[in-house]
Amino acid sequence: MDLFDLNGNEEGAKPLAERMRANNLNEFVGQKHLVSEGSLLRRAILADRLGSCIFWGPPGTGKTTLANIIAATTHGEFIKLNAVQAGVADVKKAVETALNNLKLYGKRTYLMLDECHRFNKTQSDSLLPSIERGTIIFIGSTTENPYSSMTPAIVSRCRVFEFKHLSDGDVSEALVRALRDRRKGLGEYNASIDDDALGHIARLSGGDLRTAYNALELAVLTTPPQSDGSIRVSLSDAEQSIQRKALSYSEDAYYDYLSAFCKSLRGSDSNAALYYAMRLIEGGCDPMLLLRRLVVHSSEDVGMADPNALNVATSAMYAFEKIGYPEGLIPMSNAIIYVCEAPKSNTVVQAMGAAKKDAREVRDDEGVPPYLKDNTFGDGATKAQSGKYKYPHDFAGGWVNQQYLPDKLKDRIYYTPSEYGYEKTVRQNRKDKGKLK
Repeated sequence: MDLFDLNGNEEGAKPLAERMRANNLNEFVGQKHLVSEGSLLRRAILADRLGSCIFWGPPGTGKTTLANIIAATTHGEFIKLNAVQAGVADVKKAVETALNNLKLYGKRTYLMLDECHRFNKTQSDSLLPSIERGTIIFIGSTTENPYSSMTPAIVSRCRVFEFKHLSDGDVSEALVRALRDRRKGLGEYNASIDDDALGHIARLSGGDLRTAYNALELAVLTTPPQSDGSIRVSLSDAEQSIQRKALSYSEDAYYDYLSAFCKSLRGSDSNAALYYAMRLIEGGCDPMLLLRRLVVHSSEDVGMADPNALNVATSAMYAFEKIGYPEGLIPMSNAIIYVCEAPKSNTVVQAMGAAKKDAREVRDDEGVPPYLKDNTFGDGATKAQSGKYKYPHDFAGGWVNQQYLPDKLKDRIYYTPSEYGYEKTVRQNRKDKGKLK
């Protein structure tokens, strides 16, 4: 390379994750549910008919990469902003550039906005007219749920595509490709990686390809060459590069231990649940994975028998996030014991399933009973019907018997409290009101 080849130096200085970014849909890793052959998003990109959209998902799953591919595939101009740093002036400048591109060159302009959930209402309002007129094709990228974190006016004008964590197989395939690629990857180092080391990096990256690339690059660059000049990345090298100890059991055993942990929670055996939790953690499992399962089981298997179980589990998860390892294991253990020793009931799950089934299958022609409808902007007839609504607090005990479900479902009972724990109280309250025979 020429000594003054600044572009070459700049390219070589980029981290592997940046150099290995896919340039087209065929190179793109993962997200098959979005970009597989014949999918809506792929067809829209190839036909240059993609409208404004929001890419929502965990970091390192390809949101920015896909936005770059869209701009290249559709031959449009590409402007990238970060919502944390950009202000109204930056948005106006982008809109002005988009107008000029459209008028002078007939080119569409894609505005890629990273961390778009950080855009406030003023910033969003400055962009909204351009999205509506099609002056700008907006592509927002966020790790937060856009339906709750973004201005509804923006979300309503975009199609939301949810990105998911990459599978271990997707990550492994991408890492092997990076090792072989001599132009953008690590091919010039004549490096190889042991299968267990590859699996370790893929598994411990948590579906984040950027993390996996960084770990692989560090391992290759810091591993001494062998006598023949080649580099071999072992499990020990992989452990050091990703700063996590390898799971001291096979992948099958890992899932067996995790299954045993969950079933011990359900089976009220706190001794077994604690053992399996610590066995998993000592083998390299992320404690947050176990805490997330604990939160689920506090509602799935304890539920209304002890509603406080969910509070204890979520508090333990929050505490671990703030405290970290190892002290965070104390509130975690407290929550495991609480969930195990609490009375058990799965009535909440049964009620949810039955209600979901009716919501999908029962055709509700009449809709909400008239006296339950919002009458804020209703006509005279609607307001008259609303007068039939019985305000519960006007009656003894804050309860009055009236129909809430639509006519077709008026006799449905989804939730039937058991006779265990707090649900025994709920059951008696229902009997007292004549709601339970």
